Amino acid sequence: MASAPKSFYRPAAWIALACLVVPMFASYYFDDMFSSISYLFENASLTQLGWDAAGYGLYASGYSVLCVFGGLVLGGILLDKWGVRVSGSLFVGMMAAGAGVVLWALLSGSSYSLTVAYIGVMLFGLGSEIAGTAVSRSIAKWFKGGPMALAMGLQLAIARLGTAFALVLSPKLVSQLSGHVYTLSETARPAVAGMGLMVLGLLLWAVFVALDARADRSVPAASGTAASAATSRQEDDTFRFKDVLAVLGNRNFWLLGILCVLFYSSIIAFKKFAGAILIPRFDIPAQTAGWMVSMLPFSTVIFAPLFGMLVDKAGKGTRWMIVGSILALVAHLLLAFAPAGVPFWGYLAMVFLGFGYSLVPAALWPSVPKIVPDKVLGTTFALIYWVQNLGLLSFKWIAGIILDSSAAGDAASGPVRVELMFVVLCIAAVAVAFIFRGTSARHPELQLDRPNR
Repeated sequence: MASAPKSFYRPAAWIALACLVVPMFASYYFDDMFSSISYLFENASLTQLGWDAAGYGLYASGYSVLCVFGGLVLGGILLDKWGVRVSGSLFVGMMAAGAGVVLWALLSGSSYSLTVAYIGVMLFGLGSEIAGTAVSRSIAKWFKGGPMALAMGLQLAIARLGTAFALVLSPKLVSQLSGHVYTLSETARPAVAGMGLMVLGLLLWAVFVALDARADRSVPAASGTAASAATSRQEDDTFRFKDVLAVLGNRNFWLLGILCVLFYSSIIAFKKFAGAILIPRFDIPAQTAGWMVSMLPFSTVIFAPLFGMLVDKAGKGTRWMIVGSILALVAHLLLAFAPAGVPFWGYLAMVFLGFGYSLVPAALWPSVPKIVPDKVLGTTFALIYWVQNLGLLSFKWIAGIILDSSAAGDAASGPVRVELMFVVLCIAAVAVAFIFRGTSARHPELQLDRPNR
């Protein structure tokens, strides 16, 4: 496809992007459907389901289990060996199947519902991450030589609307009622809505697969000397398993991977417990907390594409990573140390966190194709997601333990202690971003800070 005339793909590229974002919208929604109503799990007696904060933290951490223990690496290799159409379809299907298992567990109310949901969220998590890798690889393919950062920014923005939708919709589906014991059907309402989105995502993924196959068939066949040269290039670009070792030996891969895990853990793990943090810290009801944290994904709808355009036109991506990491640090300092019971500080923290959540990804993900050959791009994205999920698995679980242990003693200290963990992560992220900036200065041939033309 890379050899085709750019003019052929430019009109179809935006249609392909429109199809790709819907499965990611559904994934983000389902992943965050309990974030703004996590107070349901502060006490096992609040729901017929019977989960407590530690159980919910375990469930949330299950997203990353298969990803960490080899699933992401294998999925990335399959992407490079089989292509996005075959392997992407496999994992998009796994994502939807895992969501279905979670829904069944929520509705069953059995004594082993947490175990079943844990299995479901493991399947959902691996499917989602490889589906995200397939989407990133597809965007890099369709927009190579064009506005790649803008396209990736738009994909992130629309996908994160799924998070915003979850944060706002879930408190409406499950109303906060004092002294009420929530039934199985009430608790599962967000998951029912999520399955509807999954079905729509599957349909549009099928449309993308047909579009991508048609585009590849439309590439004119080479002949004569050109055919021989093309064959030689294809042999050079053939994926080999030893290429995985080359990626793992790439210092820039590790810098991006570590920055990714530190930065995303400080935001994604926070979102998982947003209600349990914001409600006691600022003395607000659940719906207000939902609207407050929804500022994160809503802000990316506007700023992720704008910052993507900025990176495309002006470059200097490593500097934006530094700025975004510092903004996230300021946000968590406010959440940890701002005066309690004053919602203004919560809203201000979300503003800083929203800007950071837009800046860092807009610069980070378009940098990945610059540090590795195209033939291992899927593997590299998957390995970075692997490092990211290793952190998410740990920090979600730790956050749940902190909040659960605080509930038995000084409940007010739990949110502050969790926020201190996020502050440490952000300080480390700033340090890694500065190191990566130095790498860019020493290796201008990578063009990490050059505009994307």
